[in-house]
Amino acid sequence: MGNVGQSRTRRTSGVTAAGGTWERRAVRWSVVARASALYQRFLPQHGKHAFVWKYSQAIGGRRPRHFHSEPELNLVVRGSASFGMGDRTVTASEGELVVFPSGQDHVLLDASDDLYLYAIGLDSALSADVLRGEQCQLVPLHVRLGKPESSVVLDRASAIVDRPGADQLGAELWEHLHWLGRRSGERLGGVHVLTRRALRLMSSAPELGLNGLANDLAVHPSELSRHFHRDMGVTLVRHRMRLRLLEVIRLVNSGERDVMAAASAAGFGSYSQCHRVFHAELGCSPRQFFFDGMRDRMQATYAGFRAG
Repeated sequence: MGNVGQSRTRRTSGVTAAGGTWERRAVRWSVVARASALYQRFLPQHGKHAFVWKYSQAIGGRRPRHFHSEPELNLVVRGSASFGMGDRTVTASEGELVVFPSGQDHVLLDASDDLYLYAIGLDSALSADVLRGEQCQLVPLHVRLGKPESSVVLDRASAIVDRPGADQLGAELWEHLHWLGRRSGERLGGVHVLTRRALRLMSSAPELGLNGLANDLAVHPSELSRHFHRDMGVTLVRHRMRLRLLEVIRLVNSGERDVMAAASAAGFGSYSQCHRVFHAELGCSPRQFFFDGMRDRMQATYAGFRAG
């Protein structure tokens, strides 16, 4: 979650993820001011695989524009919200479900005073396992749930919100919400079949570029690029590079690779290319991100707290 238009060079304050007061401190983003989105993992700490956050205007804790590897569902309980997804804007109201795929930057642009929602996320590997290989977690989705369906999932979400050790319950809720989204929800926005297939191909064959994807899909690259940008709010080339950046982060965090080896394993042609993508997306070098405390400062950044 997050708030657009907040300068990352200003002093900010916020709240902890659990809703408590976050100590006021100065966070200067002179290095990352050029970045369009921060990397902020969804899960509260490493080792967890599912989690449910709650958000309301009174609680606060808005995130700036950000992205992460975990696919995320936002279920509006009350009020209305406008989300930015790349250069798209999606407005959702009570009973509506919005899905952000892995790597999709997003932000809470505007909210009614009575907004209350649940944000639900799973580790991407667990999501793929829960959904039995179905790739719907990779596709943006906006649906309206029926009142009986919404009531059931809201009860299940409220039972595990901010609750540690709820991986199994979170996975069951995740599976149920995707089932509802696919089968019984009223779709409020469509995704072109080329976008769906391109996302699926990028997951199984990350080495493919725009031309390779277009060739496999038997379509002209410009047509594929046009549909993808419209649906995702970001170009296919940029999304593909962001997924590679997320893979570098995963490999380094897991201890499987050092940064240079992770860059190669993630599909970057060279370390210098990886370095350029880090600067373009996050406004810092890989070394600054991993070893100079930049990712921790990004993770701790909230937009201003607003009481009531």
